[in-house]
Amino acid sequence: MIRLRGQLVCTSDEEAALVRSHAAEHIRLSRAEEGCLTFDLTPTDDPMVWEVMEAFRDRAAFDAHQTRTRDSAWFAATRGILRDFRIEEIGD
Repeated sequence: MIRLRGQLVCTSDEEAALVRSHAAEHIRLSRAEEGCLTFDLTPTDDPMVWEVMEAFRDRAAFDAHQTRTRDSAWFAATRGILRDFRIEEIGD
């Protein structure tokens, strides 16, 4: 299993608005992917910060998610927003 945890940190109201406007579709598409076990993008008490938690069955599923995301409206809109993520491989 591959797990990603971290935060998406906005530096302006405009960036935060982009996250809010694209998040629901990004979550929906990610959860529908083959091998996605969990995918959450949750606002925190700070309106500029979102907690990100993802888990994928294996490296191939995670890599496929990364590839799809790079070609998505989500990434086009949010590519400049700081991502502070940690990725870990769990199990064999």
